[in-house]
Amino acid sequence: MQPSRRDVIAGIAAATPLAAILSDPALVRAAAAELQEVSLTTIGGRPATAALASPATKPAPSLLLIHEWWGLNDQIKAVAAECANQGYTALAVDLYGGRVASNPEDAKQLMQSLEPAAATDTLVSWVDWLRARPEATGAVGTIGWCLGGGWSLNTSIATPVEATVIYYGRVEQPAERLARLKGPVLGHFATRDATINRPMVEGFEREMKQAGKSLTVYWYDADHAFANPTGARYDEADAALAWERTLAFLHANLG
Repeated sequence: MQPSRRDVIAGIAAATPLAAILSDPALVRAAAAELQEVSLTTIGGRPATAALASPATKPAPSLLLIHEWWGLNDQIKAVAAECANQGYTALAVDLYGGRVASNPEDAKQLMQSLEPAAATDTLVSWVDWLRARPEATGAVGTIGWCLGGGWSLNTSIATPVEATVIYYGRVEQPAERLARLKGPVLGHFATRDATINRPMVEGFEREMKQAGKSLTVYWYDADHAFANPTGARYDEADAALAWERTLAFLHANLG
C-alpha cells in the first residue's frame, strides 16, 4: 500500500531539523497544509480560529503557539507541526482574524490594532479548549515570538499553565501580576536587540525573583528575531540552540 501524503511529510519532517524546514518554503507550505483549522466562541462571545497539529501518540500535553507581529503565517504553522512531531498537541492561535502582513508597515498596523482585552479573551479561551480535549493530559504550555513572546507571558498570567516560553517578547510586568504564574518561565533574548533589551529583561528578572517565581534566561549574541529564518537577522546556530533548550524545558515541565 502506498504511504499517504501525510505520512510522507511526517517522515520528511522527522528526519529534518526545524531550521532546515523553516528555511525551505516548499517544506514550510507542506507542513502548514497538514494542520487542521479549528474554531470556537470565546468566553467573551467572540469567534476565534486556530491551526491544530496533532501528535501520533495520545494522550499528549498541549502547547499554545502565538505568532509574531506578521500574523498566523505558514512559518508558525510549520513550527506547530514540528511541535506535534515532538509529541505535543500544538495549537497555533490567530490573533488577527485571518489577516497576515507581508511587510513591516502592515505588521505594525496589525499589531497596534490588537486590543489587549480581546487578545486575552482569545488566548485564555484556547487554553481552556486545550485542557478540555479528551486526548489531552491536562498539561498546557505557551510559546511565542516577538509580539507572541509578550503574549505568551500575558496568557500565563491570565490563566494558570504549566510552562511558558518567551522568544524576545516584552516582559515589563510587576511582581504582583507575575505572582499569578503557575509554572516556570524560559526566556530567549538577544544582546543586540534595541527594544527588548538588557535593562528590560533584568527588570523582569528582579520582578520574578520578588514574586518567587522560576525563571531561566538565555542571552544570544544576536539581534531581535534571530530565530526567524525568513528575516535578515536570522542566526542559524543560535536559533538551533534556543530550540534545543526550548524542547528540553518543555519536556521537563509538560512531559
